[in-house]
Formats: sequence, structure tokens, C-alpha cells
Amino acid sequence: MILYFSATGNSQYCAEWLADHKKDDLLDTFYHIRHGVAAELQSETPWVFVMPTYCWQIPRAVENFIITGHFSGSRELYFVMTCGSEVGDVEPKLRDLCQRKGMNYRGVLPVVMPDNYLIFFSPPDQAQAQTIRQKAEMTLQQGLEWMNRGESFPPVQKESLDRLKSGMVNRAFYRFHVKAKKFYAKSSCVGCGKCEHVCPLGNIHLEQEKPVWGTTCTHCMACICKCPVEAIEYGRATRNKQRYLCPPYQGRDKSGKGV
Repeated sequence: MILYFSATGNSQYCAEWLADHKKDDLLDTFYHIRHGVAAELQSETPWVFVMPTYCWQIPRAVENFIITGHFSGSRELYFVMTCGSEVGDVEPKLRDLCQRKGMNYRGVLPVVMPDNYLIFFSPPDQAQAQTIRQKAEMTLQQGLEWMNRGESFPPVQKESLDRLKSGMVNRAFYRFHVKAKKFYAKSSCVGCGKCEHVCPLGNIHLEQEKPVWGTTCTHCMACICKCPVEAIEYGRATRNKQRYLCPPYQGRDKSGKGV
């Protein structure tokens, strides 16, 4: 079974690509994470968790989903992490999660997708994003071949600072930076409630038809990027930046080619 967490579509795209080519079941974890419902799932095929990289680590919301969930059947677990460049030294945490759940760690596959963290970066234009996605599909194809042969993903090549980035820097990032207080809606907000609906942590509610943010933000960028009128900003950091949403995966035609 393939499970995914996705805010602006990158990880959903990769999960749907894998489910299509692997002919496997697919589950969006949004409901469980949003409502705090512990998963009770069963699969005879290996588990494949697809998620974005948050500051060189697994998203904490996904970590909690795995810790609280019950996964019966297969004891093999693969991870696929979408990223803007690299995943740092994430493997120790993933091995620990597998050990806690009594599962066999089968490696992590980093898949470079268009960067969507608007607070720090500007996303690529449409042509550049399309090229990045095409290269990502080549990475997914290699990962699929390893899984089909029953092999683990190869160890991630680490740089000298990766342990620091996935450790101390990640903890400081969550403690000091991942806050919602800088989010606001401009006067162009139409009060549609889309931001409230797409927040994976239920951290947004409307007051007098305007969004108000709570304290459990995970900086997923769903509210900013999915606003239909681009009315949401994060301080000055996102002003005049184009929004990024990964287009839906279109599947394959009968010849096996993408459509």
C-alpha cells in the first residue's frame, strides 16, 4: 500500500505515479492527520510512505501518523521523500520509526521536485517545473525497479553537515521559525474558506469571512498556494512570488505512456 501526505501536490503526484505503475492501493493520510484519527490499516504488499522533506527531516505530522497507527500484514517499509535538493541525514530517524513499529526499514528514495517553500524560495516557472517533474519520474522508475526486485533503496549519500541539518537545525527551525503569526489575508480575500478546508492540521478558521490562524501550523504552504485569489501572504517573504501547485498526475494510456 502506498500512503502519502501532500500539501501542494508534489508528494501526491509521486504517490499516484507509484500507485499507477506499481498497481498498488493508494491512501491519502489527510483525514487521519487532520482529525487525529489513528490509522488501522492492512496490506500484503510492502508499505510505501510518500511525503515532503521539511528542513531535512520527515514532517512531524507524518511521524505522529506512523507512531500512532497500526499497520498489519507486510512488515516491509519503504520511504519516498520529495525535496528541493536533498534530504540530509534523515535515515537514522526512519530506521528508529521502523524499529518502534516492528517493521523492516527498506530505505528512503529522495525525489527532487519543484521547491514550494515560498517563505525562503521562489518556485520555478512552468517550463522548469515540468523538466524537474520529468526527471523525478526517472527517479521513481528506478525506485520502482528496486521495489519490484524486492531490494532496499541504496543508502543516501551524506555530506559533512547533514547530521547537523537534520538534527540541531531542524529542531531550531521548528522551535523558532515554524509559526503561524505572520500569515494574513489581504483585502482581496473573498472569504471562500478554501484555506480552512485544505489545512492538514485544522489550524485555520474563519471569523467574519476572514481566515484566522491558530498555533499548530506546520508551514506546509497549502493555504498560500491553494488560495484561488492569491490573497494569503506570510509577512513580506511571499509578496510578489508566484504560487506553486503541482498539476495532477494524469496516468497512463493503454500503450503505457503518460497521458
